[in-house]
Order: sequence, then structure tokens, then C-alpha cells
Amino acid sequence: MNWSDQELIDGCKRQSRKHEEVFFKRYYGFVMGIGLSYVKSRDQAQEITQDSFLKFFDSLKKMDQAPSVKPWLRRITVNTAIDYYRKNKRIQNHEEADGETPVFDPVYAPDDLAYEEILKLLYQLPEDQQIVFNLYEVEGYSHREVAEQLNITESSSRVYLTRAKTKLRQLIKLHLKEYAGR
Repeated sequence: MNWSDQELIDGCKRQSRKHEEVFFKRYYGFVMGIGLSYVKSRDQAQEITQDSFLKFFDSLKKMDQAPSVKPWLRRITVNTAIDYYRKNKRIQNHEEADGETPVFDPVYAPDDLAYEEILKLLYQLPEDQQIVFNLYEVEGYSHREVAEQLNITESSSRVYLTRAKTKLRQLIKLHLKEYAGR
């Protein structure tokens, strides 16, 4: 069915399973992509994706006028990822990977270097650094907003971001050396 976003939202407000299914299929990749940028496994991203859609459908009941779909869905998904992080946060101190741990998967494709390889590099960051990097650099949050969202101090947000950037630079250099050697 080729329904407009507004027709889909109207159907979802009526709790039409068909409209919800079409909406889910239309925006699944978008939401899953956001989820994958915040967690290290597809299973975790899938959990965030499912929760985001449930929250989206639930929020429709409370709204008279729906805002633009993609920004609204992005905000819900980012907030769901933050909630997931808070809920699953284990120990504050993370051990950095030692130099003997293999850093890259041996599969490389010269033409597909962009998105997939960047995600692989981001996944190698400690969880705190990864989420701060995403919130600050990708989503455009300020350090104050990041600190509020994650219940940390602004200075911790800055430290995590600095460490994330330093680690990413190291990983990129290593990646490029290994890639050039193939």
C-alpha cells in the first residue's frame, strides 16, 4: 500500500494493525540504523528498535497533531537508546582494549569503506565514550544536555568525548595501515 505518512499516522491512531505494520516496515531501517549507532550488537539495536516503535505508537494516542515523522521518530529512538544505556549500564570504569586484542575483522571491501567500517570503529569504543560521541557529534547535544541525559557531569562528558576522539584517531590510523597493506 502506498499510504502517505499522514494516512499511516491516522491509521495508527485508530490502532489499525495493517497501518502499524506498513509504518513499521517503512521506517524499520531508519530506526534500526539509529539504534546500531548506539549499541554494539544487532540484538541490542533490535530491542531499541522494537521499544522505539512501541513508544511511537503509544505517543500517538496522546497527540492531537503529529509532528514531522522522521524527526519525531529519531527523537524517540535516541531517547530509547539513552534509556537502554542507563538500564544496562554496568561498571563506570571500563578497561581499554590491550594492544594484543585483534582490532579489525579481516574482511575488507575497498568500495564499502564508509558506513560499515565507521560503525565497526565506533563499536570498539567503550560504551560511555560511544554514547557521548553519538549524542554530541551526531545528534548535536551540548555537553550540558549530554550530562543531563546520562546523569554525569559536564566535565565527564568532555573527557569521554576527548577520549573517544583520541581512540577513533588511533583506530582510523591502524585501519588505514592495515587496509593499505592488503
